[in-house]
Amino acid sequence: MPAPSTQEVITLTHTKALYRIPEAMRLLSLSRSVIYQEIRAGRLRTVTRGRTRLVPATAITEYVTLLETETLEGAA
Repeated sequence: MPAPSTQEVITLTHTKALYRIPEAMRLLSLSRSVIYQEIRAGRLRTVTRGRTRLVPATAITEYVTLLETETLEGAA
């Protein structure tokens, strides 16, 4: 069976609309401190439900796109 494409992996990964911080950490392979740095910098959007901070699946996709764009701009 061939390996899934990047888009397929992203689609399979985003089975939920909202992720708790530890789940976002695993999805993005980032430490807790880096996740919170990116949130404070406005680079990773979150929503609050009661006292729980959640990361929308769309925010994770936007963040990955931002990183890809920065990488491409840095290479140019």
